[in-house]
Amino acid sequence: MSPAPLRQRCLLVLLACCAASATGAELSPREQALHVLDRLAYGPRPGELEQVEKMGARRYIELQLHPERIPLPPDLQARLAALPALQMTPAQLFVDYGPPSFDKNASKEEKQAARQRAARELTPQFHLARLLQATESPRQLEEVMTEFWANHFNVFEGKEWVRYWVGDYEKNAIRPYALGNFRDLLGAVAHHPAMLYYLDNWLSSGVGTPGARGRFKGLNENYARELMELHTLGVDGGYRQADVITLARILSGWTIDVNAMQGRAAPFSFNSARHDAAPKVFLGKPLAARGYQEGEAALDILASHPSTARFIATQLAQYFVADQPDPALVQKLSQTFLATHGDIRAVLQTLFDSPQFWSRANYQTQFKTPYQFVVSALRASATPVINPRPVNGALGQFGMPLYGWLTPEGYKYSQAAWLNPDALLRRINFAGGLVNGKSPIARAEGAPPPANADARPTDPQQLLATLGPAIAPDSVQKINAASPNLQAGLILGSPDFMKR
Repeated sequence: MSPAPLRQRCLLVLLACCAASATGAELSPREQALHVLDRLAYGPRPGELEQVEKMGARRYIELQLHPERIPLPPDLQARLAALPALQMTPAQLFVDYGPPSFDKNASKEEKQAARQRAARELTPQFHLARLLQATESPRQLEEVMTEFWANHFNVFEGKEWVRYWVGDYEKNAIRPYALGNFRDLLGAVAHHPAMLYYLDNWLSSGVGTPGARGRFKGLNENYARELMELHTLGVDGGYRQADVITLARILSGWTIDVNAMQGRAAPFSFNSARHDAAPKVFLGKPLAARGYQEGEAALDILASHPSTARFIATQLAQYFVADQPDPALVQKLSQTFLATHGDIRAVLQTLFDSPQFWSRANYQTQFKTPYQFVVSALRASATPVINPRPVNGALGQFGMPLYGWLTPEGYKYSQAAWLNPDALLRRINFAGGLVNGKSPIARAEGAPPPANADARPTDPQQLLATLGPAIAPDSVQKINAASPNLQAGLILGSPDFMKR
């Protein structure tokens, strides 16, 4: 059978295949191993399914919850260390790449040239760092949670200065706190120039304050609104528009000091001349006029609020268990969040101990996002990421480019957001191109593809062994009946592989 009819059959099956697995027997040890590799990780690499089955899924979870106990491969460390942009501070990045952005005398052409230089030199490094760690790091839960929180606290790299800082934002404001304390994470995000710039708080000034002049004149509510609606309380979290205004007043003066950065100092600054110094009542709690400390007090209130606990618990349950999670599980996770003062690791431990997580009804039922699909395909096929551009090009075609969501709510993780015929056909085509031994992902940019005799296509039998019970027996039978040169692509383009 030719590739086109096979792809059409895969597409038809995919559109009809999204019913949940039958409830019933407990997961076998091998199924448990696949389950944790699909949920706590981006799917198995060759040999990992056997390793996790041997150690036991519970032991794997324990290790993943403590990534500091898992050594990073020296080659991965070396490749990350060889990315100069990742070793630069936000101030260094801004000074070396951004001068036309803040030079009033710079022409449009000069500013455009600066943007193009950043896109040419910085962006590929930031993308490669994310993809290298997602595909090769054995600290997979840390990678999953880094992506989760980077999406939760979304910034758009296409917004001017954010392009200089998105790599540092993920490296230093997200990753160190991904399994830590939510309040620490919230604070790191609030102070980072990528977020201050993206949601315009760096421009915000208290009405009538001495420093409210020029571009800094006026109160900006963008960050205050998203801080409550998307980062903490949730849209139904019980706040009012008056609370948004009050929080914006509280955070007035939290800014970026461009002059300090030119001296290579840290960009965050509190400008008291632009701060609304009047007393305030926030979410029913009086706040004395204490300048910068008002903002820290507000973050304390938000991080410990029951609505925040419920909102974060819901999002974690949706990511790790089901698009429509059991309310009882959400309640249990909320209680853990509050009892541990926002200990993310403790909340995840509660989730991974829950019967809902291990239920067969939630096994192999979640539809992969484009990012999950691409990274899991790279891992399963053991494709090294040498050139990140074609990876992000594919993610862009799928509608999920890295750091590419314009608005602050971030990408959705639900099946409803991603299951459509066009996207599925693109996935099938990507799978076929990945496994033919000539993928541009696995060679340096500009390098010619290998000759047919030198190409090393992915071994379909090795791929089936890597994925184990992820590919159902009836699917294996149909794949084995196809032409050998199509089998690996059919595996990664199959309805089974689209699920986790």
